[in-house]
Amino acid sequence: MNAMTRRIVIGTAAVSMALSVAACGKAGDSDSGNGGGGDSKTIGLLLPENKTTRYETFDRPIIEAKIKALCSDCEVKYNNAAQDTETQKKQFDALVTQGVKVIILDSVDYKATKSWVQQAEKDGVKVVAYDRLAEGPISAYVSYDNEKIGRLQGEGLVAALGDKAKEANVVMINGSPTDPNAPLFKKGAHSVLDSGVKKVVYEQDIPDWSPDEANKKMGAAIDSLGKGGFQGVYSANDGMAGGIITALSKQGIKVPVGGQDAELAGLQRILTGDQSFTIYKQIKPEAETTAEIAVKLLKGEKIDDLVPTKVTSLTGEFSDIPAKLYDAQVVTKDNIASTIIADGVYKAADICTAEYKAACEAAGIK
Repeated sequence: MNAMTRRIVIGTAAVSMALSVAACGKAGDSDSGNGGGGDSKTIGLLLPENKTTRYETFDRPIIEAKIKALCSDCEVKYNNAAQDTETQKKQFDALVTQGVKVIILDSVDYKATKSWVQQAEKDGVKVVAYDRLAEGPISAYVSYDNEKIGRLQGEGLVAALGDKAKEANVVMINGSPTDPNAPLFKKGAHSVLDSGVKKVVYEQDIPDWSPDEANKKMGAAIDSLGKGGFQGVYSANDGMAGGIITALSKQGIKVPVGGQDAELAGLQRILTGDQSFTIYKQIKPEAETTAEIAVKLLKGEKIDDLVPTKVTSLTGEFSDIPAKLYDAQVVTKDNIASTIIADGVYKAADICTAEYKAACEAAGIK
């Protein structure tokens, strides 16, 4: 935890320094799309869906606030694709047509973006891939080491199974096949579970990360394996874990279930013992770094110090993409206070509503 805290402090200091020295470019007028210069005041922000609570609650407001802090007269043109690729393509194309020169893109379907980003590059538009690595000639990518997150999820489940892990059969409910992070989470989790448990006895990818679909697939797994046919469930995120736990409860089954994203409902389920763990990814540094990169690109400044690593796209076609990958950690009942609450993601009052008061007190959260 100390290293993590240190990283947060260093990150905050760097962000504050950048904030104090940043000035805003004055060339061109908002939405002018003038001449060859295009729009030097507007940044496009395209998020993929609104089923996962993090995007509207954290990512969007943090990115918008940071852009404003770095460039007071910059405007953010925001759109959410509600998990529809065609909608996102229209939103992206509209920004390019309007002369927007920097677009932050969190793609619905990473493979679909290749032609959009290629066309944007021809039009002098810089695309920053946020959270998910889109295909195409991307100017920068900010996310997490997603395979490592999968490993953390696998380790979290093995730890929750305890000394019974080696004899345990496990169900795997993976994320959306169109999300480039989902196969990385899956690969990382398999690297731990394939040797850490007896067997993965049922596995499904869930389109759109749908909690309802996860609920149905968990029901199908119970029908096919029987109530005692598995001892733990890997869920790629907290939203789906909610659907899975509903299906298990309906049949009176209590087994360890993991998740990801540290969603409020997930944290509350962890406190009541319905969910074993989640993965806490610090969204603030990811979102603020992305905003900082976007503003620098808008002003034609270098971003090298913000993107210290290089990555290759999932298809292997695009390499040497400048990137910044943040760390994550497993959160259980024991460290909600020292991570989520200490970092100000949620206050104790947010988590410990009337229904969860007793569970909070039992976990030492006040």
